[in-house]
Amino acid sequence: MIVHICQKTAWEAAQASGEYRPPSLDTEGFIHASLPEQVLSVANRFYAGQNDLLLLWIDPQRVSASIRYEPADGELFPHIYGALELDAVQVVRPFPADAEGIFRRLPPPGSESQDDNSLS
Repeated sequence: MIVHICQKTAWEAAQASGEYRPPSLDTEGFIHASLPEQVLSVANRFYAGQNDLLLLWIDPQRVSASIRYEPADGELFPHIYGALELDAVQVVRPFPADAEGIFRRLPPPGSESQDDNSLS
């Protein structure tokens, strides 16, 4: 599984349109994603203090776009080179920062199925 951090409103828009297309797809040509062990450092670097976030747990086998593992900050990160189909997202979890604005815990994907996609 790979993980993508997104705003709740962006996920709601994706459900309405049938696919997920964050701004980075137009500006950088890909969707940023992380391995589970990379999520907390990414969240604290780019999303500190935000509480309207969701974690999308993505099954790479269900993504039709190319996924390339590319270097950034001394690590390899998965980048999705195309829109993300909603059925590739296996679990959606709320991902709030704590009272100090820090992300300290990664919510596990759990055993829920795609039914969690309907978070709203």
